[in-house]
Amino acid sequence: MAASLVAPVETAGADPVPILLVDDEPVNLAGIEIMLPPDRYRCVQARSADEALLHLLSQDFAAIVLDIRLPGMTGIDLARLIKRRRRTEHVPILFLTAHMLEEVDVLRGYHTGAVDYLSKPVNPDILRSKIAVFADLYRKSRALEHANEALQRQVAQREVIEEALRRVNQELEERVAERTAALRAADQRKDEFLAALAHELRNPLAALQGAAEVIRLTAPPAPEIKSSQGVITRQLRQMARLVDDLLDVSRITRGRLVLRKSRVELSGIIDDALEISRPILEAHGHTLSLDLPQGAVHLDADPVRLSQVIANLVDNAAKYTDPHGRIHLAVEVAEPVIEISVEDNGVGIDPEVLPTIFDLFVQAEHSGEHARGGLGIGLTLVRRLVELHGGTVEAASAGLGKGSRFTVRLPLRESRPEAPAPQLEDERPSAPDGTLRVLIVEDNRDAADMLRMLVGAWGHTVETAADGLAALDVAERFRPQAVLLDLGLPKLDGHGVARRLRAQRWSRETLILAITGRGQECDRQRSDEVGIDRHLLKPVDLNLLRSLLADVSSRIAGTRAVPA
Repeated sequence: MAASLVAPVETAGADPVPILLVDDEPVNLAGIEIMLPPDRYRCVQARSADEALLHLLSQDFAAIVLDIRLPGMTGIDLARLIKRRRRTEHVPILFLTAHMLEEVDVLRGYHTGAVDYLSKPVNPDILRSKIAVFADLYRKSRALEHANEALQRQVAQREVIEEALRRVNQELEERVAERTAALRAADQRKDEFLAALAHELRNPLAALQGAAEVIRLTAPPAPEIKSSQGVITRQLRQMARLVDDLLDVSRITRGRLVLRKSRVELSGIIDDALEISRPILEAHGHTLSLDLPQGAVHLDADPVRLSQVIANLVDNAAKYTDPHGRIHLAVEVAEPVIEISVEDNGVGIDPEVLPTIFDLFVQAEHSGEHARGGLGIGLTLVRRLVELHGGTVEAASAGLGKGSRFTVRLPLRESRPEAPAPQLEDERPSAPDGTLRVLIVEDNRDAADMLRMLVGAWGHTVETAADGLAALDVAERFRPQAVLLDLGLPKLDGHGVARRLRAQRWSRETLILAITGRGQECDRQRSDEVGIDRHLLKPVDLNLLRSLLADVSSRIAGTRAVPA
């Protein structure tokens, strides 16, 4: 029955499996080795227990064929030693015996780790069948060990790669952090540069504006002088708007421009926009036509910024339309949106430029008489402001020489009765001029002189100071009722001057106006914190300034008129 056992299929081309044969009789060793095919098995012979142990120390075996009766040390004792050693404890042992064993002896063999017994003379088929099973297990174990070693190598390689990736990621994070810090620093420097640029540009504009107004008030009524003064005033206004647009684009791109929305009526916004654009329309001799709805149209919008959008579109149409052209502004209610369109019969837009017309610093290229100049920021500002309002803007043109049309679409607010809007301070009727003590604090000599001449021409008594500490000395002596205060002063800045003035009991009712080129939100907040009443940008609206001084005159006059 044992002879019918089927041996496992051997792997073709595999290395011979090592088998240890232990017997003190060379004939027995040679006989067993002959039974095992040499192409499948590599037999190692040992004639004693000591020789077997030496072989076991130097190599691994798939199985051990061990004679029980050995001289000196029995096979049972050798099996015990083999099983105590970690490297060999799992090697299967086949005991060889020439005698029938008692059951107790068989059990002793199994307890020492034997897996089976072979009786002498050995049946070749049984031997090969049993050895084949152990050889197959050996090959599978070695394959598993090799696979495990390969896996360990892969794990080690992966750990090396992961460590390299960790270092690379750490380096990238450090570089990103450094780059981010550098960008923040660059952004901060840009903010500081733009603030300084605005301040430096607005100072000469303020001086020129004051000079133009002095000319208007004091020069003979000659047509040439009046015309020149008008040119200066219009160009100064245009330069001030360019500075404002540049700073607004910078704020929007950094996400720092916040809309002050309220429920507004569109007609008033259009009136304000056309008042802004009137000088450029008149300068080019354009004809402006309007097509507006009959009833009131209400929006949730920032009135100043929406007026700026319309003014920029009208200015753009005027700039790119030849003299004496036609510009049409129309408003159409198409619920749930309102469409505001500005159309002209000007030079038109090249189809290649049309997709990028709203990009920053992009201008349509025109040659010769159609080169209009500018910074290329007006339409960018329009798009950003419209998007902040939740709307869209698009440009259309049939091509060069065929005019253009810009359409703004904004969400329409549901119409409902509107409470009367409170009258803004700078819209209140100006009180009759009276004499005030006015202190002008300005380190730009030309700007200070022009402002002093203007305020003096309005009937007020004026003193000036060129730095912050000098302003405090003059104020202590002069006790001004109004202070026109530049912020960028030497020795002590304008905010410091205002803080110290407000600490004086006599100045608690004094009107303090910041007249400055610094228009950032942080500057306005600081002005509020130190007690400045109004933060006005250079070149200041002279009508507003005169009105504010007149209000103080009226208040003081009213206080004096009250009987004691």
